[in-house]
Amino acid sequence: MSHGDLSVVHETGSARTRLALLAGLFVTLLALALAVPGTANAAPTAGRNHVTHPELDWMGSTVPAHEGSGHSGPGTVTPMVTQTSGMDVSGYQGNVNWSAAWSNGGRFAYVKATESTTYTNPYFAQQYNGSYNVGMIRGSYHFATPDTSGGATQADYFIAHGGGWSADGKTLPGALDIEYNPYGATCYGLSQSGMVNWIHAFANEYHAREGVYPVIYSTFDWWNTCTGNNGGFATTSPIWIAKYSSSAGTLPAGYGYYTFWQYADSGVFPGDQDYFNGDYSRLQALALG
Repeated sequence: MSHGDLSVVHETGSARTRLALLAGLFVTLLALALAVPGTANAAPTAGRNHVTHPELDWMGSTVPAHEGSGHSGPGTVTPMVTQTSGMDVSGYQGNVNWSAAWSNGGRFAYVKATESTTYTNPYFAQQYNGSYNVGMIRGSYHFATPDTSGGATQADYFIAHGGGWSADGKTLPGALDIEYNPYGATCYGLSQSGMVNWIHAFANEYHAREGVYPVIYSTFDWWNTCTGNNGGFATTSPIWIAKYSSSAGTLPAGYGYYTFWQYADSGVFPGDQDYFNGDYSRLQALALG
């Protein structure tokens, strides 16, 4: 091979080296771009599941710190129409004496099933099946953390871990527990429109999968602050209002009445004290969808 031939080989090898270096640089820059928050392909909530004490998060666990607590004995609250008494429980209550709760007048129970996409209530089977076995109409609920994953994703997780519904007359539609953030910013870092979109995503996915819309649990103060008192759910989802007082108070926009009212965080029943706004036959109708 001549000296000229060697020059050609050298120049060709150098070109290939430069191309390899440029290709490597392009891959590195692309990876950095995708890692920047807010880029089109970034996952803004990935890796941010900071749920560290789900056993201490239950329906209303954040309410006393923001709005005060309330204890109620039998007869303390006197609504305008016939109410059906019930309760909501979570893993915090452990194994529940359901026979005693039934004897004290409890006719329905909601049981925490899940939180985010990482937690399931270890006492769920005892609570969900136990309430059913003594004759109660029961349902399950999901404690929402809108800053850890999307609404549809959390609805799917809820359904897969006890949140499903069936038209057997003994199973209430699943409930979305959306309240003050126990881990930080009240509205989970979302704008009001962002929060509304998240709740719609959860509710629509639940409806698409189960055939009914979920009950929405919240307080008026949180709803007003974090959704701008959005009225877009009143025609689909029953409202479960939390208000530890002698009346349910102001309801979110669009709702002329509540379906459930959590009126105290302690009392004759285990967990929180609740009313269904109607007699037992109407509760059965809700269970039938």
